[in-house]
Amino acid sequence: MISDTLKSRFDAEIKAHPVVLYMKGNQLFPRCGFSARALELLKPFGPVHTVDVLSDNEVREGIKEYSSWPTIPQVYIRGQFVGGSDIVNELAARGELEALVKGS
Repeated sequence: MISDTLKSRFDAEIKAHPVVLYMKGNQLFPRCGFSARALELLKPFGPVHTVDVLSDNEVREGIKEYSSWPTIPQVYIRGQFVGGSDIVNELAARGELEALVKGS
């Protein structure tokens, strides 16, 4: 079960940044194709706060429980869980990602 401390950390990260990407690797060195794709789709619309889940197994497992989503990457936009790379890709293909990120 996810600890209160870790839940509070996720709550704070997601509230503090308009776009949060829990990914494998980081912005300079994504270590997963799905994470790299999600990052590339999000970057044109402004800063993306990334969290490398490979650097902390508690975070890696905890974020899955927090969101009830079994895979990484995970994207949060304006405090809401959006999904993974495939969902971000679909939003971008439909032209909906920019409006979601910009809140319009």
